[in-house]
Amino acid sequence: MNDIFERMKIENELEVITQPVELDLEMAHIAYAEVKKTGGGKALLFTAPTRNGKQYDMPVLMNLYGSKKRVEMIFGCDVEKVADRVKKLIAPAMPKTLWQKISKIYELLSLKYILPKRVVKRGLCQAKIYLDTEATLDKLPILKTWSLDAAPFITMGQVYTQSLDGQQYNLGMYRLQVYDDKTLGLHWQIHKDSSAFFDEYEAKNIPMPVSIAIGGDPLYTWCATAPLPKGIFELLLYGFIRKKNAQLIKCKTNDLFVPDDADIVIEGWVQNPKERRDEGAFGDHTGFYTPVEPYPFMTVTAITTAMKPIFMATVVGKPPIEDKYMGYPTERIFLPLFKTSVPDLIDYRMPENGVFHNLIIAKIKSRYSAHAQQAMHAFWGVGQMSFVKHAFFVNSDAPELANYPELLTYCLDRFDTAKTLISNGILDALDHSSNMPLQGGKLAVDFTGEKVAKTKTVLSDQLLTEKVKQFAPETIELKQYCTDTANPITLIKIHKTESALKLYDKLKTISDHLSIVFVLDDHNNDIYNPYMSIWRITNNIDAVRDVILGDFVLCDATNKNAADGYNRAWPKDTDCDRKVIETLRKKGLWNYDENFAKTHQLY
Repeated sequence: MNDIFERMKIENELEVITQPVELDLEMAHIAYAEVKKTGGGKALLFTAPTRNGKQYDMPVLMNLYGSKKRVEMIFGCDVEKVADRVKKLIAPAMPKTLWQKISKIYELLSLKYILPKRVVKRGLCQAKIYLDTEATLDKLPILKTWSLDAAPFITMGQVYTQSLDGQQYNLGMYRLQVYDDKTLGLHWQIHKDSSAFFDEYEAKNIPMPVSIAIGGDPLYTWCATAPLPKGIFELLLYGFIRKKNAQLIKCKTNDLFVPDDADIVIEGWVQNPKERRDEGAFGDHTGFYTPVEPYPFMTVTAITTAMKPIFMATVVGKPPIEDKYMGYPTERIFLPLFKTSVPDLIDYRMPENGVFHNLIIAKIKSRYSAHAQQAMHAFWGVGQMSFVKHAFFVNSDAPELANYPELLTYCLDRFDTAKTLISNGILDALDHSSNMPLQGGKLAVDFTGEKVAKTKTVLSDQLLTEKVKQFAPETIELKQYCTDTANPITLIKIHKTESALKLYDKLKTISDHLSIVFVLDDHNNDIYNPYMSIWRITNNIDAVRDVILGDFVLCDATNKNAADGYNRAWPKDTDCDRKVIETLRKKGLWNYDENFAKTHQLY
């Protein structure tokens, strides 16, 4: 970590905030706004964290991953070079020249660093040891990030677990709710490896060891988020990238091993695997609060720290947030692995305003009829890709996937409802759009074909608004995009009093002027802000329930209720607290204008 700090200081990538800042909401609000600056802003080191008059001597580091530049500092190289090493490893070319043979030997020798190394010594992370009654969570500057959060949460904890037989290990990153000074909630969702391990302990009713590391080499934190195949320990990836073994030391009160250079380690046990406690609410990375649900919890038995520990944290909410930049190396490094399941895959992108699992855009070399459909099913069957709700496939002649304006034009000129697949399948546990948790509608579109004819007559926004209001008086305003393409997009904002799908029959009379229509609520939406509209649309749609493919396409992206057959509680947005902002403004720590707030829908 020290090397990263020095580089950030030299390259003006770190801002040190020395005045007292409250751990409840203030610190998270500052970091949330910082990451939304162009390029992601700076890493923030808060040296005087406080809570209710108590000042902590442990600094808090936020937004460390919040720029592409800092991500590459953390990796120590261009992440494309790591992706190239992965490619060579899984599809090795036969060396021909002497130099190629030497290079191949070097590559193979570097694999010796993959396996973590257990070190028999007192770890750097055990410079200070707190046991029994001294091991209390109030020693740590744990943040409360959103107003409606149930409690403070640890948000960048590396959660280490092992299978019941001790033969498999897992590193994951899950939020951890503070119930009291000795108890943490474990939000490992049903699809995660830690949850699978937990099932083994629960079946035997045996206490489960859990250790949480915070800080140390920041690459550990990224590894905790990596979508590796089931059963592969994430620290193997650390060794592959760093070209050195992860150094692990044994915990003091359980048999787990954690990185020697961590700043903080929280050790404990799930004492009774059959017990649950309500966990949440929590403002999560989807930009919505997740509901209160029962989860396992651990009892803290020890806390150890480095001599001068730094507490790492993040704040999640509406995009862009820190995971925009954490997701970049994930995309690049795992592309070669995805190609083994979809051999004609060229590239893919998961836009951050699609919250990653809500939208993927993939470029393939389409070689035969229904090739894209084959790729769709392959994606939906591959690890964490199986959570993707909306998948768009383009051909090899499409623009670069990062060039979203040109790519959108390419897609709209090739959109055909006959090449649109609506299915049902597994969803991420954080998805709120479906009528039931964990499963719901999925949509995939094949844009690999030839251009289609333009059959719609485009009207001005004003004239089209008048016509739409004539048949649907609940309409407040509309905005058209890409009117020069074969399939223009129309965003319609309504005052909802019934199912928005009823607009389809109301507007059929003017379908000659409509191609693809998205319907949004009149509150918390700005149809002139396409970035945030995409965020809302991809979050709120369940394709099976909310999409009509007919004379035109209607997609209902409104908040759902009983009129839509939706009987769950619809979640609230993660919104900043205006009182907190005013306090920060008085402290000189908030200088953003209303235009910035509106652009990012801060409140």
